Amino acid sequence: MEYIVEKIGMTRTVTVPAVPVTLVRVLEAKVCEVAEDNKAIVAYSRGKKTNKAIAGQQKKYNLSPEFNKFMTLTVANSEAGDLDTAPLADAKVVKSTFKSKGRGFSGAIKRHGFHGGPGAHGSRFHRRVGSIGNAEFPGRVQKGRKMPGHYGNAKVTVKNEVVSFDPETGVVALKGAVPGANGALGKIRIVK
Repeated sequence: MEYIVEKIGMTRTVTVPAVPVTLVRVLEAKVCEVAEDNKAIVAYSRGKKTNKAIAGQQKKYNLSPEFNKFMTLTVANSEAGDLDTAPLADAKVVKSTFKSKGRGFSGAIKRHGFHGGPGAHGSRFHRRVGSIGNAEFPGRVQKGRKMPGHYGNAKVTVKNEVVSFDPETGVVALKGAVPGANGALGKIRIVK
């Protein structure tokens, strides 16, 4: 089963020893249409964007105007209606998928953890990559060479244990960290 979630932030449990947890909130969603293999079109609310295509979908599935985003998920529901969050109460492990924080164009030290050179004493090698090529064979820079470039803003999936789930508020406490900024939207999928 999959759910659309919003990352709230990190905290820890009040136990001995304390466990670091990330809190995510399951978004209110409506199942519009269920196909075979429990794949379903799910509508959820995000922002105020609307156009004729969204209005047509809202009319087709009798949705209120705040449900303006659509996604295909594997759900526990067998028919249209509110998204069933009951399986989260028994879940032990989930896979969390979020977009990581974007860091723009970054150098090799930040992007790949290179060490760099001496900071002073006449060194002319500080935070640069250094030589990257080869003299004769193959006479080009190999593919996959670690160099400066775009870092972050990529889809990342991690496995987390479920510490607790509150059905009233829809808040799930996941052991450890999940990628992305606070307030970011992502998906969680029950593994076991």
